[in-house]
Amino acid sequence: MLIGEVARRSGVSARMLRHYDSLGLVRPTGRTAAGYREYSGEDIRRIFHIESLRSLGLSLREVGCALDDPDFRPSELVDDLIRRTRDRIAGETALLTRLRRIGAAEPAGWEGVLQTVALLQELGAESAGKRQRAALSSVEEVPVPVEALVEAALSESDPNVAGALRWALAQSGDGGSALLAEGLGSSAAEVRKRAVQSLAEMPNGAATALLRDALAHSDIVVRRYAALALGARGVTDAVPTLMDMIVEGANDADAADALSTLAGDPALADQIATGLVDCLARGTVGSSARRRLTQALADIPGITTSRALADLSQDEDRGVALTAAYILTLRSARS
Repeated sequence: MLIGEVARRSGVSARMLRHYDSLGLVRPTGRTAAGYREYSGEDIRRIFHIESLRSLGLSLREVGCALDDPDFRPSELVDDLIRRTRDRIAGETALLTRLRRIGAAEPAGWEGVLQTVALLQELGAESAGKRQRAALSSVEEVPVPVEALVEAALSESDPNVAGALRWALAQSGDGGSALLAEGLGSSAAEVRKRAVQSLAEMPNGAATALLRDALAHSDIVVRRYAALALGARGVTDAVPTLMDMIVEGANDADAADALSTLAGDPALADQIATGLVDCLARGTVGSSARRRLTQALADIPGITTSRALADLSQDEDRGVALTAAYILTLRSARS
């Protein structure tokens, strides 16, 4: 079969067939009297083998080794192809993500595109100072798509940069809340923590709803951050977790402050005081935890608190009794 016919049947151009010949990949078995290349059935089968291997991403050199080297091990090459393909996909995915983010920024012209690209690059810079400047600039100068801010916030370990990113997200509106919700479901504890910290600084209703849900999260760190944020927002669902934090000595001062904020509602003050007294009555609560609970009563107004403190001033635990008596003295001086 002559080269033109082979090209028509195989879909491989005559030019490429000549290239294969020059590389020694497929040398036609014979020549016609006029000197034209003449391919046998075996030659054509080899052409199809070459094209099949090329479709897997092999170079022509690798194709030659695969077909001619008796010691060739396909498994090693396939593993290498898998790795290279994953790397290529990761690179293309990163490019696609960057293009989408540039598009979401809706730049008016090429200058806007270049500014957005520069900010995105700075968000991923090795220098913490550059990352922080990029976070602040995303609000003050060139808008950065919220998904880029969320991605940066969930991966940022530097506390100053993380604070700037959370501030930038808080200025972005509701857009970041759903993306941060995905962070709450991460398998990495640090990512979950960063997600709930970011939500805690977002004042919108979507963030508050997610924080409410986070009170039932399996991660105790997430539950505690959510409770502190919700307590500051006056959400009563946070009360049980805040009381547990005082008992356990986990950010107990912040938890007591949150309870004090909630107790600004007179209808809730007695409920909180009763809850703290109930915690004090648990037989499993240790001496230091009872002192913390007594201290937490200091900023809870109402008659229930005053009665509880009067009883506690006679407590068998001298530390608890002295703390309660001192708080009573302060309350009397204020009234």
